[in-house]
Amino acid sequence: MADNLESESRKLLGRLRDTMAEEAEGQERLNKITHLTADSMRTEVCSIYLFRDSETLELCATQGLNQEAVHETRMRMGEGLVGRVARSGDVVNTADAPSERGFRFMPETGEEIYSSFLGVPIQRLGEKLGVLVVQSKEKRQFTADDVYALEVVAMVLAEMTELGAFVGEGAALSARHTQAVLLRGGTGQEGTAMGRVWLHEPRVVVTNLVSDDPETESARLQEAVDTLRVSVDEMLAGASADAEQMQVLEAYRMFANSKGWMRRMTEDISRGLSAEAAVEKEQSQARARMSQISDGYLRERLHDLDDLSNRLLRILTGQGRETGSEMPPDPVLIARNIGPAELLEYGRGLKGVVLEEGSVGSHAAIVARALAIPLIINADRVTNEALNGDQILVDGDQGIVHLRPDEQVISAFQDKMAMQAKAQERYASIRDTDCVTKDGHYISLQMNAGLMADLPSLESSGANGVGLFRTELQFLIRNQMPRRTELAALYKRVLDAAQGKRVVFRTLDIGSDKVLPYMKPHDEPNPALGWRAIRVALDRPGVMRMQLQALIRAAEGRNLTIMFPFIAQFSEYKLARNEVDTVLAREKRLGHAVPERLEIGAMLETPSLAYAPQQFFDEVEFLSIGGNDLKQFFFAADRENERVRRRYDTLSVSFLSFLEGIVGRCEGTNTHLSFCGEDAGRPIEALCLAAVGLRNLSMRPASIGPVKSLLMRYSLAEIRKVIDESGARGDESVRAAVMEYLRQNG
Repeated sequence: MADNLESESRKLLGRLRDTMAEEAEGQERLNKITHLTADSMRTEVCSIYLFRDSETLELCATQGLNQEAVHETRMRMGEGLVGRVARSGDVVNTADAPSERGFRFMPETGEEIYSSFLGVPIQRLGEKLGVLVVQSKEKRQFTADDVYALEVVAMVLAEMTELGAFVGEGAALSARHTQAVLLRGGTGQEGTAMGRVWLHEPRVVVTNLVSDDPETESARLQEAVDTLRVSVDEMLAGASADAEQMQVLEAYRMFANSKGWMRRMTEDISRGLSAEAAVEKEQSQARARMSQISDGYLRERLHDLDDLSNRLLRILTGQGRETGSEMPPDPVLIARNIGPAELLEYGRGLKGVVLEEGSVGSHAAIVARALAIPLIINADRVTNEALNGDQILVDGDQGIVHLRPDEQVISAFQDKMAMQAKAQERYASIRDTDCVTKDGHYISLQMNAGLMADLPSLESSGANGVGLFRTELQFLIRNQMPRRTELAALYKRVLDAAQGKRVVFRTLDIGSDKVLPYMKPHDEPNPALGWRAIRVALDRPGVMRMQLQALIRAAEGRNLTIMFPFIAQFSEYKLARNEVDTVLAREKRLGHAVPERLEIGAMLETPSLAYAPQQFFDEVEFLSIGGNDLKQFFFAADRENERVRRRYDTLSVSFLSFLEGIVGRCEGTNTHLSFCGEDAGRPIEALCLAAVGLRNLSMRPASIGPVKSLLMRYSLAEIRKVIDESGARGDESVRAAVMEYLRQNG
């Protein structure tokens, strides 16, 4: 019986292959597929519904339903049984469709006479393309073999769609990868870029979907899997001893040796699929499961399986990462995700980066900011939609990607870039001018940095110094802990490049979203509030002492400024300060030069520190408000969560009042205070921050010009008056009032 099923399946797939090979219009091919499938599955009806847009399905071909309904019957995602299959990605199999939950009667189709219904999703690598349905008058529950056969047809349909088999006059679909596409994501790094797509992982194209020789295909698959297993074993043998990397590779080995994985692919081949198609069918199903799983660990394991499937497809097709194509002169990197070291290898040659995943606090975002290139995160489907060489426009300010844009969009985008370039010329003209407001207040504007590559911006941006040097980047981009001599040499180059300007070195800020590749990850329910930054340093003081020694030796007797991250209470500052004193005393005993002047400060990132004892404010030499973290804790809104982070405004009356309280405490003790974070680099926010008393702002280098330009044109006293009046009226945020004042005053 099983052999007969396999034979029937191979016959159907063979007919589908022949249909694909024929010279025919796309609609004609779709019609033939519905006829062949209905005939093979002994049903009166076979229908193909495809997405017209992300929410609308259209009946594109049918055998058995009224032909007048083709291209006329449409339904929303989730509507009716077809919409239910599309939304859930699950099979619907019922002997009595009208009594099934969610059934919707479409009178124009004439389907009321059919009782049984079997619908399976048409999807490719996690992308939903449509729904394939068979129906019959007889009340029958379709068997597992029926479901399997229809899933194989749906998989072939998805591949044929990718290959453009249904394109043509009167066809259901336009050619894939030829239309303009607008994708929305999140802003990882602001800025705009125009260029050509460069795929970090070039797509594998499977053209031989069907095979008449299952024995040969099974042998090809076995040979490829053996090669894969050897390569995974070699990776394990050559891996460093760090636990996380070993865990990933062990998961790879587990999947590569999975009998269930191999059995499912072999069964697909026995029913008529090629080895490549069998791998991609399994990969597509894993991607579909991945999209519905919220558990982080399980998602990671399915990612491992996805990566392994890609490796196997490259072995089978011979399509390696090196495709022979040359990187365009204006590359915009497209990837599902990317590590900091890989992104740094591409360097400043990139015009922009677009990721299908990622987060605003990810390693990639940190590196993109350091390289000053626009970054868009969470751009759904971008790796499926983009092809190497496609024209692409990246609007990091709005979180928008235009792929293969039309001339009107290109023209409007070029106008925007020209305006930005003109503004940059204006900013360059005030680069060496002190930032003094209209009513005479001097505002010090510093830059944030994390790489040696940032330091040329110190002069070109007009920054007064480095208000934050993120030392963790040097740890994140390595596979092992850097040595003290390496760090000392790097910090020395930073100080040399600063040419006497103040550089604030923040000690290692790891944990939360910044986990070192060689550090054992801790499964914490809320890592942003967990074991991170100074908490890690105080519990594992060896690394902090090594870093402090490197900083002191790099200074070679010059002034040195050190800042501790994520201080939540006075005792943490005292313990960290004691570590500095201990290291300083040891360096003196060893005969090393110690800094002429050593400033020790803290980042104020938790509301608790604003209410620390008076003695803390008396002792600490400077404070830097870490706006990104402080805002998320103040509003209890995770800055990685798009659903909540935009609900709360930096210019809310409550947050500005809180900042004003910190300003007052620091003025009372003459403690140097600065504000560091994304908001410092936004001109309107910077103007309001200065108006409530913050006279030192630290931001990315590209923001200094726009911020300085606005600050120099207005009186802080006037802005403060607008803020106070807005608060007195009971406004939740002062933004609207300040914007209106700026509109009325140029």
